[in-house]
Amino acid sequence: MALVDSINGAIKEAMLAKQEGRLRGLRAIKGAILLAMTEKGASDSLTEEKEIQVLSKLAKQRKESLEIFVKENRPELAQKEQEELDVIEAYLPKQMSADEITEAVKGFIEQVGAKSPADMGKVMGVASKALAGKADGKTVSETVKSLLAQMAG
Repeated sequence: MALVDSINGAIKEAMLAKQEGRLRGLRAIKGAILLAMTEKGASDSLTEEKEIQVLSKLAKQRKESLEIFVKENRPELAQKEQEELDVIEAYLPKQMSADEITEAVKGFIEQVGAKSPADMGKVMGVASKALAGKADGKTVSETVKSLLAQMAG
């Protein structure tokens, strides 16, 4: 079953149950999917990889907004962002733990033969493709940077 079909079903359930936060999150997902499907060169359906990419982008936007609202002391807006983020993350693959990310990155460093922080681009190229949707890009980047720094130091 395509993601858009399961989202449509979930939207109906959320409307009947009058779950405002869940409904906002689901509608955001549906809107982003429809937008991705109407992009130039897109087909009638999205690949699983593209769906994860769309969902990851939505989750990242919500996290950034959430940080800003917390910093600006706007709890009511922060709560709305958190509700939507929870819904979006439910449709994303399970996120990797910090230990799992570290182990994966060590493998990528070995794979590309990286020896110093100057090789970060090589490692990130492999890591970002392999861990797309499973780990936050910022966390992966920080892990790569610290592991390469340890090797050099």
